[in-house]
Amino acid sequence: MTRYFLLLITFSAFSGYAQNLQPSQLFESYKKDKANSILPDFSFAGYHAGEKPLPTNKNCKVFNVVDFGGTPNDGLSDREAIQAAINAANKNGSGIVFFPKGRFLVNEDSTTAKGIFSKGSNIIFRGSGSGPGGTELFMQYPLLPEDPKKMWTCPSMFSFTTNGTNVKASKVAESAEIGAFKLRLNSTANLKVGDWVAIELLDNSPSLVNEELAPNKPDSAWTYIIKKGVDVCLYYRITDIKGEFIYLHAPLAYKVDVKYEWNVYKFSNAEEIGIEDIAFIGNFKEKFIHHSSWKHDSGFSLFEFSKCTNSWMKNCRFTDCSVGALVKQSANITIANCIIDGTAGHEAITSNGSMNVLFANLKDEASQWHSFGSSHGAMNTVIWHCTYPSTTSFEAHASQPRNTLLDNVSGGLMQNRAGGALGNMPNHLKGLVFWNYKQTNKASQNFEFWSSTSKFWKISPPIIAGFIGNGTTFKTEQLASIEGLNQVVSPVSLYEAQLMLRLNKKTEWLKEMIGTKKE
Repeated sequence: MTRYFLLLITFSAFSGYAQNLQPSQLFESYKKDKANSILPDFSFAGYHAGEKPLPTNKNCKVFNVVDFGGTPNDGLSDREAIQAAINAANKNGSGIVFFPKGRFLVNEDSTTAKGIFSKGSNIIFRGSGSGPGGTELFMQYPLLPEDPKKMWTCPSMFSFTTNGTNVKASKVAESAEIGAFKLRLNSTANLKVGDWVAIELLDNSPSLVNEELAPNKPDSAWTYIIKKGVDVCLYYRITDIKGEFIYLHAPLAYKVDVKYEWNVYKFSNAEEIGIEDIAFIGNFKEKFIHHSSWKHDSGFSLFEFSKCTNSWMKNCRFTDCSVGALVKQSANITIANCIIDGTAGHEAITSNGSMNVLFANLKDEASQWHSFGSSHGAMNTVIWHCTYPSTTSFEAHASQPRNTLLDNVSGGLMQNRAGGALGNMPNHLKGLVFWNYKQTNKASQNFEFWSSTSKFWKISPPIIAGFIGNGTTFKTEQLASIEGLNQVVSPVSLYEAQLMLRLNKKTEWLKEMIGTKKE
C-alpha cells in the first residue's frame, strides 16, 4: 500500500473547487476567542495528541509466531501459536509479535465463542504487508454470540486490552468550563502524575436532559437518556498534581457542573499498542441484511482496542467482515491508512465510548452498512481524509456520541445509515461538524438532520462549513451554523488548522502528509 495514497484520492475530490476558497468565519472566530466558539477543539485527537508521529521502528524483542508453532499456508490452525506468542510478549513486558508472509488460520472451529487476547502494554502486532503476498489472518468461522437474541454480542477475533479494572479515586469538587486544563477533586491521595483518569457523569435530572437535547425535546421512547441519564466519560492523563487539583493533558471537552455528581476513576489501561501491516480476513460471503442475524451483525468482528491509550493501527486491511475494527473505552488512538473491502457487512471502523480518536486516510471499499463514525458516548472523534461509497454514509450509532468531525470526507449522505436502537436515540448530540464534506450520492432538497418522518434519524444541530453536494440544500433551522454551501472553505482542513494553531508549527508527520498531497 502506497503510504499516503488514500489522502491523495480524497484531496483530488476537491481539486476543482480549491482555486477559490471561501475564508471560514467560524474558524476566524475560533482563532480570536476559542472559549466562546461553537467549534469543538479537535486538535488533541490521535496518538499522543498529535504531538508525536506514529512509531516507525521500536527496538523490542521479537516474538515470531513461527517459533511458537505457527506455519503459514499449511491448512492447520495457528490460533494457539498466535496466543502463545502474545502471551510471551506480555510476560516479557513488551515485544513485537511478528508474522511472516502467508495465511495464518485463526478460527477453524465453528463452536468457538472466544477470541484471541493481548492484555498488556508495549506490544506491536506486526505483519509483512496487508496487500497481495503479505500477511493474512483468516477467520473461517464466526465467533458465537454471548446471546443469540442480541445480535451485537459476538466478540472480536482479536482484542488488545488491559488486565486491570478501574478504581474509584475521588469526586469532582468544583465546576469547570470547557477548555479548562485543571480540575479540583475532593482528594488526590490515590492519584499520581502519569495516571489516566476517567471522569464520569450519569444523571437523569430533567433539567440536564433538556439542556443536553436543546433546542429539541426528549421523546418518551428514548429510555437511555431519560431513565439512565446524560452519560459522559472523559479520559485524561494527569500531567501534574497540586494540592486538590489535577492537571490534564488535554482540555475539558464537556462542562463539569458540580450540581450534578461527577466521579473520578483511576483508569486501567494498556499503552503503546501498535497494529501494523496485516490483512484481517473474515469469511462473510452472504448478501448483508441489517439485523437479520447475529452472524450478519457481528459474527465476523475482526479487531478491537479496548481500554487502550496512545496506541495506533496503520497499513491494515479488513476483508469480508461484519465489523472491521472498534475502538472501545480508549483514548488518543490513531488508525491510519487502512482499507475495508470484500463483501459488504455491518460496520467499518468506529470510535465506541472513546475520546480523542483519529481516523486518518481510511477507505471503505466494501460499502459497510455503517461506515466510519462514532457511538456510545464517544467524544472528539476526528474522521480525516476518509472515503466511502455513495451507497453508504457515516455512522452515528446513538447512545450519546458528541463532537465528531468529518473533515475532508467523501461519500454518501443519507438518513438511514447512522444506527442505534430507538431507546438509545438521538443518533448524535452536539458537536457534529462537517468540514469540506463531499457528498457523492444523489442531491437532496431541504435535507433534515432531525427527521420529521423517521424515528431513527435524530441529530442535534450540526455545523456545516464547506459542503459539496451537487445541489443539496438543508433545513437551516436544524443547523447550528452553515457556510460554504457548494464551496470549499479555508482552512481546507479544520483538524490540521487547529493542530497547527495549538502547536504553533506543523508537526513533522503532518508536513510529510501535506508534502505528499501536493505532489
